[in-house]
Amino acid sequence: MTEVELYDLWCKNAKDDSDLQDELLSIKNDEEAINDRFYRDLEFGTGGLRGVIGAGTNRINIYTVRRATQGFADYLNQEYSNPSVAISYDSRIKSDVFSMASAEVLAANGIKVYIYPELMPTPCLSFAVRRLNCQGGIMVTASHNPAKYNGYKVYGDDGCQITLRGANIILDKINSLDMFKDIKKSDFNEELAKGTISYIGDDVIEDFYKNVIAEGINTDLCASSGLKVVYTPLNGTGNKPVREILKRIGISDVTIVKEQENPDGNFPTCPYPNPEIREALELGLKYCNDVKPDLLLATDPDCDRVGIAVPDGDGYALFSGNEVGAMLLEYICSQRIAKGTMPENPIAVKTIVTTDIVNLIGKEYGVQIIDVLTGFKFIGEQIGFLEGKGETDRYVFGFEESYGYLSGSYVRDKDAVNASMLICEMAAYYRSQGITLLQARENMYKKYGVFYQTLYSFTFEGESGMNKMAELMTNLRENSPMEIGGLKVIRFDDYQTSVSKDLVNGTAIELVLPKSNVLAFFLEGGSKAIVRPSGTEPKIKVYLTAKCPTHEESAVLEQKLCADFTKFMK
Repeated sequence: MTEVELYDLWCKNAKDDSDLQDELLSIKNDEEAINDRFYRDLEFGTGGLRGVIGAGTNRINIYTVRRATQGFADYLNQEYSNPSVAISYDSRIKSDVFSMASAEVLAANGIKVYIYPELMPTPCLSFAVRRLNCQGGIMVTASHNPAKYNGYKVYGDDGCQITLRGANIILDKINSLDMFKDIKKSDFNEELAKGTISYIGDDVIEDFYKNVIAEGINTDLCASSGLKVVYTPLNGTGNKPVREILKRIGISDVTIVKEQENPDGNFPTCPYPNPEIREALELGLKYCNDVKPDLLLATDPDCDRVGIAVPDGDGYALFSGNEVGAMLLEYICSQRIAKGTMPENPIAVKTIVTTDIVNLIGKEYGVQIIDVLTGFKFIGEQIGFLEGKGETDRYVFGFEESYGYLSGSYVRDKDAVNASMLICEMAAYYRSQGITLLQARENMYKKYGVFYQTLYSFTFEGESGMNKMAELMTNLRENSPMEIGGLKVIRFDDYQTSVSKDLVNGTAIELVLPKSNVLAFFLEGGSKAIVRPSGTEPKIKVYLTAKCPTHEESAVLEQKLCADFTKFMK
């Protein structure tokens, strides 16, 4: 069907949401607007769906959610006998609507549904899948994207986001479905009365808290540390669980950023609620100027990422995800060894775009470092491999540069509740040693060298943007640069072809990770650049590492690397 024919079909059939009808009417005879909404189906990838909220096949709405859920239901009924699914949702616009719609489709397909009675973080969804022995899970969230976005993440029976195999089967089933004719649905309240849909109880939430607390190493130091914290949940799901955990470990001096305390999918004070960027923390930093805390914590809307800032002279310094993750790894390793709780043959897991300083930390403490593709599900997968061998205790920490951390095996996704606790505990411990977090970071760099990492995102909107992204990746793959930022490229890894080329001696080896549209350029002196298209946004992401003896030299080199990649992206 043409875009206009699809538009007419939606005008006739999309009657369950008045917002969609209003939007469709508003774009009548607007060829560009109609094309943008209907030129493709919203892509169901390995993470599920993510897109702009609105009308059309290329938007996330009650119909695209129902269709995805029907495909998921068909997959579950094919793979399992009497499957069940856990559902959670965040504070985003229509998250509650989409979660109820998902529950109604699952129930109509004979699948038992457990749903949280209020918004809850992503790690709580992963926990519920495992705790309730479900065969799948759905988390309605767009993580840290702007307010106009929402999303739908699908989980497997291990509490990880769905595998590549599962995602491909679900996609095939979705593609066979007519949006308006092939979807089974029921009434939420009727299914609730019948018991096909049940609310997840407080006992599950309490078990989650107990598992988080069990990951503490020096929590006994927190109550007497005098640590002062400013916390913002950025109008998301972290408000209750993070505050509860901090209370339980004895962090009582916590100031909440009031304007960002309660759930609000419009994110009025931080249009881009991503703790990776300074703009999202600006209001919290203003609080810091008045409160003078030892630490600012900021969790994203679905509370799986956390960013921090610490006192630095008259102001506050933001730490990157790479820095916090590396510091937590060193803290966990050093303290578990000191307390005699380090397992034999310990393992830490990081993604390929995460700082290589981790390799030096692992060597220092005898910890095996495993690299995986970008996406925390691959870290969770490694925990699953250990679980299959009865060796989950070997896992001590996993993290990715995008502010996601996890120290336990009780969930299989990043957990900002766990990370917030560990960060506060780490600060309390270093305070007991007369060291600030800022000093601890500098000590780490003195010990291992300066790894200066930055992330640049190049945006390409619409259909033409998708084509441009593909063209740029093909060009970098087929005509890869021999020099970047004045440094020679000594190795080139192409994860799509699974080939690693040593450009010094001309040899090549096979990469063992799954195929993925990722390119890595290794530069002389230990610097590096990794390029990949985002799986959830119309962006190409470039991860740069400038390795030099000092911060000043690293910053200069990073600008040279950035300048070259800016040229490559045109």
